[in-house]
Amino acid sequence: MSTRFGFIKNWPIVIALICVGMMIGCAGFQKQGPDTVPEIMPGVLAGYLKPEALPNSLALLPPPPAEGSAARSLDEEVSRKSQALRGTPRWTVATRDAELRFPEAADTFSCALGIPITEADTPHLYMLLRRTLADAGLSTYTAKKHYQRKRAFMVNGETICTPEEEEKLRKDGSYPSGHTALGWAWALILTEIAPDRADAILARGRAFGESRIICNVHWHSDVVEGRFMGAAVVAKLHANPKFCADLEMAKKEYEKARAQGLKPSRDCQAEAEALSGE
Repeated sequence: MSTRFGFIKNWPIVIALICVGMMIGCAGFQKQGPDTVPEIMPGVLAGYLKPEALPNSLALLPPPPAEGSAARSLDEEVSRKSQALRGTPRWTVATRDAELRFPEAADTFSCALGIPITEADTPHLYMLLRRTLADAGLSTYTAKKHYQRKRAFMVNGETICTPEEEEKLRKDGSYPSGHTALGWAWALILTEIAPDRADAILARGRAFGESRIICNVHWHSDVVEGRFMGAAVVAKLHANPKFCADLEMAKKEYEKARAQGLKPSRDCQAEAEALSGE
């Protein structure tokens, strides 16, 4: 089963299962080890935020661009230009970025961070990424369900990076992008963990969202507003005690991994060349 936001159908059930602690400030929390966290669906852990604490995308975001508007024309133009990357190394990276299952997804930012992100080497960081996947992704669903915007491939008729996901994605609203919300939330969190790698991490977070346009499953405006939701989630997370505790432990794990000279398992040079268009 693929863990991608396009397949989340039972939104009320998912929301009902998310259970986390009270929201208070980050300062002064004591370390707790990585806990056993329940799954809200196979392979997806409960997030840190209670359902009522999730940012409301329907309330926060404007409607998607209207037909005939300048913003809609921009969406279509960006989509057309992005299709030129089909079959290139950048398309390969975009395809890989579509995968949200763990442990594969944990490796997404390893080159930008400069260390491997694994359950064995960085358990708190690994848990942080797994849990915030739910927080960021689910924050987009009030708007997704309300607008049910058609995805790019449904309009232009072109193929996507993950054709096995097409039927599921057809039933899942395009606006805003859940993948982008997640990728940007991860980028902001990782920048706090490794401020010395901030530029590389933020660039990778931006590219992660752009991968959804390249994959022909989202529009430019979906990605822009997905970033907004990712940032909104991170702001909320800083009032959650367990998140703050895991964040502090993740910082220590990063420092230890760097001191040990641990290196990412990915081909970071190839990834950098693909993302730069070389």
